[in-house]
Amino acid sequence: MPRCSTSPFPPSEKRRCEAEIDHAAETSKGHGRLEHRELWTTEALSAYLAWPGVRQVCRITRSRTVGHNTSTETVYAITSLPHRRADAARLLHLSRIHWGIENKLHGVRDGTFREDACRVRSPNIVQTFAALRNAAITMIRRRGFTNAVEAVEHFAEFRTESVQLVRYGRIE
Repeated sequence: MPRCSTSPFPPSEKRRCEAEIDHAAETSKGHGRLEHRELWTTEALSAYLAWPGVRQVCRITRSRTVGHNTSTETVYAITSLPHRRADAARLLHLSRIHWGIENKLHGVRDGTFREDACRVRSPNIVQTFAALRNAAITMIRRRGFTNAVEAVEHFAEFRTESVQLVRYGRIE
């Protein structure tokens, strides 16, 4: 997306396209790795997509360096947020928040509750189990636990407390 010359734009619109591209980048270091993220976005491509509500098209490139090894990933995204509400920097921030949700919810569902190891394959039961796991995680967090494994161990030891939490939504 940084150049419109290879885009599907007609030649007469390439100059307008390049003027509408917004770009943001950030670099962070932690956990023994260096991460660099860049996001390019434009509203100009949305007219070419048959997707209801699309306002911006984005390209996100993530590079991660651990030791001497560097890996790069490029993903494409669309959003219903117009540029006036979410510029490139805001969209880059929102994409980072998405991974926080992934780690806080899906990581706990799989790591603590072993969701991926579940042998259930019926779509309705899978959705029901996911909803129950989400409810359990919500109750664990509302109870003040920050570590789901510790919470599961706690409620295994104090079973009456877990029954009260499920039955009444609080500990009496």
